[in-house]
Amino acid sequence: MGFFVVVFGVILAVHVYLYRRLVRQTTRPGWARWVLTGVLVLLLVLLLVALVGSRMSSSWIVHVLAWPGFIWVAVMFYLTLICLALEIPRLILNRVFKGDPVKVAPPPKVVPATVGSTFGPKKIEIHVEDVVEPPKRPDRRLFINRTAAVVAGVGAGTIVGFGIETALGDPVRESVKIKLPNLDPRANGVRIALVSDIHLGPLTDIGHTERIVEGINRLNADIVAIVGDLVDGSVRELGRLAAPLTHIKAHQGTYFVTGNHEYYIEDGPYEWIETLRGYGIRTLANERLSVYRDGVAAFTLAGVNDVNGATMQAGPDLNAALNGRPPELPTVLLAHQPVVGVQAAEWGVDLQLSGHTHGGQMVPFDRIVPLQQPVVRGLGTIGEMQIYVTRGAGFWGPPVRVGAPPEITFIELERG
Repeated sequence: MGFFVVVFGVILAVHVYLYRRLVRQTTRPGWARWVLTGVLVLLLVLLLVALVGSRMSSSWIVHVLAWPGFIWVAVMFYLTLICLALEIPRLILNRVFKGDPVKVAPPPKVVPATVGSTFGPKKIEIHVEDVVEPPKRPDRRLFINRTAAVVAGVGAGTIVGFGIETALGDPVRESVKIKLPNLDPRANGVRIALVSDIHLGPLTDIGHTERIVEGINRLNADIVAIVGDLVDGSVRELGRLAAPLTHIKAHQGTYFVTGNHEYYIEDGPYEWIETLRGYGIRTLANERLSVYRDGVAAFTLAGVNDVNGATMQAGPDLNAALNGRPPELPTVLLAHQPVVGVQAAEWGVDLQLSGHTHGGQMVPFDRIVPLQQPVVRGLGTIGEMQIYVTRGAGFWGPPVRVGAPPEITFIELERG
């Protein structure tokens, strides 16, 4: 509960900041300020509906409202970053141009004159006043603030626009060769298609699943590994979106491990595990099996539940998954979160395959993820264990990816 209070507090503070920078300091009192304030309040409401509603339901109403709400999350984020980046130059310019000096009317000019009369010439004074005012210069501070607002709006809109196109496009193929020292020579070249974070939910349609399945099948893999965060809702709500998964092709099987989002579902991942079983996808829940090549055991493939499974007394159990495995075979571990690798390395795992991070999804979040996870994306090491972290094939929250395009990974294992 405290976490959500903090999140909503931050969101409210950001909107107050944006109101000051984009509304109050760019408009004069009047109808324009009222209209822009109303728009900002409406966007805040849509954002809250998207964040709360997407966790509770995947109905068509949530689907309709979630789109503008989540897109505003991304726009809001980049608007805030750009406005903060413009704070110093805006402050300097406003200091230089403190406003136009107040015009003070000059004293009337007195011009002596002489006029004639029947009694002789008479001296009088004529008061000449300036009746034509020169045009006032525009308020330079208002101009500076409006220019900064336009720059922030155009910049944020452009970034988010390209980010939406990337997130909704086809996942890119990332190919990597990984050497395992104990790999049997007959298993050299085993192909693994790795995919994670598909996130079927209120912002996706069946085409999202079909694109991912087509991308997997083009790899002609021996094994397909789906490492968590497949869904953001129940089978009743999202079952039709998952149906294309039954068409995944793998010579030696498709395997799944749970992610944290599977445990956000009211009844947990168990109904989904049964549904995936019907699709020919086996869930590795703290268990392992031997992968064979040409009739010979090539390596041990193990899988553990996500860390969030602990909320349902079903967290990762490396002892159950790894204890007693053949010591002569290399071990490949499927675990949703890279942080599991800290313990897996102590168990002598050779290679861990993970997701969860989305590669940051939107820069600069890739600079923040290392505070929680040891590897953000790509191939890395934890101790003597190799780990590959995929950016994921979908998105969560905003349908936006900036600097972290969706990915399906093609892994070839080699003896090294």
